[in-house]
Amino acid sequence: MELLKKRILEDGVVIGKDILKVDSFLNHQIDVALFDEIGKAFKEYFKDKKIDKILTIEASGIGLACVVAQRFGCVPVVFAKKTSALNLSADVYHSEVYSFTKQRSYNVMVSKKYLHQGENILVIDDFLANGKAILGLSDIIDQAGATLQGVGIVIEKGFQGGGDEVRSMGIDLKSLAIVESMEDGKILFREEI
Repeated sequence: MELLKKRILEDGVVIGKDILKVDSFLNHQIDVALFDEIGKAFKEYFKDKKIDKILTIEASGIGLACVVAQRFGCVPVVFAKKTSALNLSADVYHSEVYSFTKQRSYNVMVSKKYLHQGENILVIDDFLANGKAILGLSDIIDQAGATLQGVGIVIEKGFQGGGDEVRSMGIDLKSLAIVESMEDGKILFREEI
């Protein structure tokens, strides 16, 4: 997605060799017009899939998931929670997910009231690094007896291998921008396959 790549190059900030900060438009301050274009791109790619619900992980994926859900006829958005709360039932699906950015593991949870057997699920998230979030959400979908129809990622850090692992499992993964490297602060994108 050229518009997204242009924005990454203009406003993205590289920290070290493996952190890409895009909080000015993607995951702290939100560029709603860009999100709308992202929603269109995912709808176009997954247009032949029957989607009953969108699944993501709190917090950065929620806004993206909502925009994509509108493109699929306002299907419900469900998000996995990273922390337990008094208002969260104990009857949950859960999976352990390691966050590259936070450098820690989370036991993510989804109430069994919101994912059901036979549902077709599209996963949407902002970043893919090591792929652990996607594998954790896929595990939760399996626990529910639902079907993972595909995964939409805004920015994949291709050099960290998570996307390659997810694709090798036969999961239909669409990343709108794949960063191949960030050497010396310079962002290079992987060519479209």
